[in-house]
Amino acid sequence: MEENLIKEGKFRYIEIGEGSPIIILHGLMGGLSNFQGVTEYFPPKGYKVLIPELPIYDMPMLKTNVKQFAKFLAKFIEFKGLKDVILLGNSLGGHIGLLHTKLYPKLVKALIITGSSGLYESAMGDGYPRRGDYEFIKKKAEDVFYDPAIATKEIVDEVFATVNDRSKIIKTLAIAKSAIRHNMANDLPKMNTPICIIWGENDSVTPPDVADLFHELLPDSDLYWIEKCGHAPMMEHPNKFNEILDNWLTKRKF
Repeated sequence: MEENLIKEGKFRYIEIGEGSPIIILHGLMGGLSNFQGVTEYFPPKGYKVLIPELPIYDMPMLKTNVKQFAKFLAKFIEFKGLKDVILLGNSLGGHIGLLHTKLYPKLVKALIITGSSGLYESAMGDGYPRRGDYEFIKKKAEDVFYDPAIATKEIVDEVFATVNDRSKIIKTLAIAKSAIRHNMANDLPKMNTPICIIWGENDSVTPPDVADLFHELLPDSDLYWIEKCGHAPMMEHPNKFNEILDNWLTKRKF
């Protein structure tokens, strides 16, 4: 999907289709291609799907945090002249979507979160990334999914390259710490935006009780489970994920 990147001003993004805008927010180690199933499914159904490349490694160190990414998203929405957007975020992307919705509620019609941080996550599991240890990185990447085969060599190579880039790993750790610090438990009960929660039953990064707590705290939320599924449902079970999301958007008349 990288070859479809549009570069305008300070933004790099993918845009497919016409209609009601769905903005996809990728995770900390997640590439744009993680959402290929969504970008293929929804444009023919009357949605414009946009995936901005988040400036995870481009911000000054003091601005490498969840709040600045939420502000970056607001600037992207303004730049594109969009209204009544639907946000869809995985992992850190879900957290950015939640905070953006809190800060700019009038811009967001609906929000979908999956494997989202914002309450609790085990970002590094039982150890921080070990530079130069390919097998360790491979195991960590596989642990994100219920089916370890989803962690292809391409995915593992990309994570390995990030971990071995000193500048990138410092930013990665800064963002992970920012996400942990920026707990939204007190904010969620005041957020009245319709929110769809889609979660893997076997998510080890943001365990199932995190989804239950999101559902409990958010005033207008629906919670859906995908079995035999880890931290990235849209990658492991794209058809089921799209079916759940499509049905929810239809039910809510979005």
